[in-house]
Amino acid sequence: MTSIRRWLLGWLIFGLAAASLVAGYGIFYTAREEASELFDYELRAVALSLPSSLENTESVQHTRPDFEGISDDRIVIAIWDKDGILVYQSLSAPELTRFPAGIRTIERGERHWRVFGLQQAGRFVQVAQPVSVREDLALRLALRTLWPLWLLIPVTIVLVLFVVARGLAPIGGLSRALASRSIDSLDPVHLEGRMPDEIRPLVEALNDLLQRLNVASQAQRMFVADAAHELRSPLAALKLQLQAAVRDGSLVARDQTLDRIEGRLNRLIHLVQQLLTLAREDAQPATSMTPMSLRRVGEQSVGDFSLLAEAKGIDLGLELFAPRTPDDAYMVLAEQHGLGVLLDNLVDNAIRYTPAGGKIDVILKRDADAVGFVVVDNGPGIPDSELVRVLDRFYRVADAEGQGSGLGLAIASRIAGRHRATLTVRNNVDAPGLSVSVTGLQSR
Repeated sequence: MTSIRRWLLGWLIFGLAAASLVAGYGIFYTAREEASELFDYELRAVALSLPSSLENTESVQHTRPDFEGISDDRIVIAIWDKDGILVYQSLSAPELTRFPAGIRTIERGERHWRVFGLQQAGRFVQVAQPVSVREDLALRLALRTLWPLWLLIPVTIVLVLFVVARGLAPIGGLSRALASRSIDSLDPVHLEGRMPDEIRPLVEALNDLLQRLNVASQAQRMFVADAAHELRSPLAALKLQLQAAVRDGSLVARDQTLDRIEGRLNRLIHLVQQLLTLAREDAQPATSMTPMSLRRVGEQSVGDFSLLAEAKGIDLGLELFAPRTPDDAYMVLAEQHGLGVLLDNLVDNAIRYTPAGGKIDVILKRDADAVGFVVVDNGPGIPDSELVRVLDRFYRVADAEGQGSGLGLAIASRIAGRHRATLTVRNNVDAPGLSVSVTGLQSR
């Protein structure tokens, strides 16, 4: 069974069709039996209604009020007097033998007749009718009794479709409620309107699972945040002690040993900072978006990283693509701190992997009713086979020269998802380097 709806509709419609066939057969059979009894009564009524003064020259086929409609049913009438002499017989009627009083079915030639005989004072009346005529009339009468059933079947099918759709509507509502939820939302599920008793255990079990997942997720985020926070201060103190020991000469090393130690320490400090940022973003509740200037965020980010870029001889700049006005602020609905962290991580990531003397451009652009930006560098890029994994946490490209933690793009992707934007990483087409674009920010 792959669909409850199809299963319910299939069995309900099949049951309805089977019940309708049985009911139809019962109605048809009963109607035919009732019609046969009615025709027997008609024969008796005709025999009783024949006038006693009926002469031999008259015929029931003549137009006369006493026999109106009798010829339509092909009723044959024969009358014998008290001496047994045939004194009347319908025109063009086959000669039938006189039978005892009562009703019976006889066979004459290839036809069957239904015969009724009635003994009256001074005469004997016999009325007969072909069985084929009776069956034809009974069949038409029985079929007429079935038309309400044929009308009832489609009406009932429509009713079944409506009732099943209404009955399963809460399941559809639950599916839509879950589909429209944010991937990070662990709030309890609430359905609009009254909840059916059959779905209530499912919703309660789902809410219980969401609550347990929320507790576990919070515990994990708190652990990461606490661990990163506790590590940040000792690492900063260790770096200061290392620098002080080098300056006062108490620590001497050959070649580039101190430089390598300081480099490893800086990388560890950066990793702790990224872990703190990641923990904050994971714990960030759904906040309301406010209008803000993407241009201002871009200018601030480029300004903050200008010294770091200058130290490596990298040309870092901000470009505006198709602005509406020279002072276009590129207004968007976003969370200011989160959007700033997103752009900072992309710029920082580009600086780390772009070689000395390279170039990095932060380009703001519009696309219909949406606003976005792209960070383009001329570094080594990423092998196409590894592009699908660079957004994973702690994943670093093999043989990467820059000193990164593998969290920059993961944090940026996390923030972009919270803004319902799309982050795309691709290699430049006609030049070396990487392009990381964020599209779909709602324009204001």
